[in-house]
Amino acid sequence: MRVAVTGKSGQVVTALIERGGAAGHDVVALGRPEMDLSDPASVARAFELATPDVVVSAAAYTAVDKAESEPDMAYVVNGAGAGAVARAAKALGVPMIHVSTDYVFDGMLDRPYVEADPTSPTGVYGASKLAGEEAVLSEHGDNVAILRVAWVYSPFGANFVKTMLRLAGGQDKVSIVADQVGNPTNALDIADGILLVAENLLSSDDPDLRGVFHMTASGEASWANFAKAILAESAARGGPGANVRPISTAEYPTLATRPANSRLNCAHIAKVHDVTLPDWRTSYGAVVARLIQEGS
Repeated sequence: MRVAVTGKSGQVVTALIERGGAAGHDVVALGRPEMDLSDPASVARAFELATPDVVVSAAAYTAVDKAESEPDMAYVVNGAGAGAVARAAKALGVPMIHVSTDYVFDGMLDRPYVEADPTSPTGVYGASKLAGEEAVLSEHGDNVAILRVAWVYSPFGANFVKTMLRLAGGQDKVSIVADQVGNPTNALDIADGILLVAENLLSSDDPDLRGVFHMTASGEASWANFAKAILAESAARGGPGANVRPISTAEYPTLATRPANSRLNCAHIAKVHDVTLPDWRTSYGAVVARLIQEGS
């Protein structure tokens, strides 16, 4: 299977290259300078040259707080850019997988979100990602699977696990938000899920395989509980450790409002695609171990 994915350095694309290669797939990463999501012509040209069997839209503007002051850029990349990728996939007659986010919801529900729940983003980042979902469905909706993910971490790029290890390397106590809850999800597991969905899309025209799906790790945690697990694992492996002081969101103000509840119900993708990502408690340890070994 030949997979063309947008981006060259993000967590999901890097994980997809690693996992896809290990599984014998040909993963082609497309990004600057040959492809710029703000330039639809370059998007079309890059995918035409890549000749993929399936397209994965993984690149995004992900600076959640910065997006509040750069809304135009966020919408160009996350909205119009995603639409350009969908048009390119449609022109090639191949299925597309688009990676979206829990930030399309406001986080006010007292249960995990299902795909049919109304969207209501609270900031520019979430709104721009929702615009991308709408653009993708409008351009290529009959052959697209949108996968909403959340709380992504990995051995690659900037993420919460790396931040915790860095902070613990310089202090013996860290203050972490305890009233936001979600599903910490390893990008390597996300990559495995994407590849399974891609194989399903290529093997069947069943419309049930298309549409919007939630795909996160099983299990839930607060940021503070996740931090405790990370630092305990690190200390047990000879890496940096620190005590975690739980704090409220109000004690850690940010420009953009984060959802208090980022939990996503993944029963739909399990039923339709037979995809169930591992529980987060079985996945984070390997990432911590790898980062310690690599000295990251």
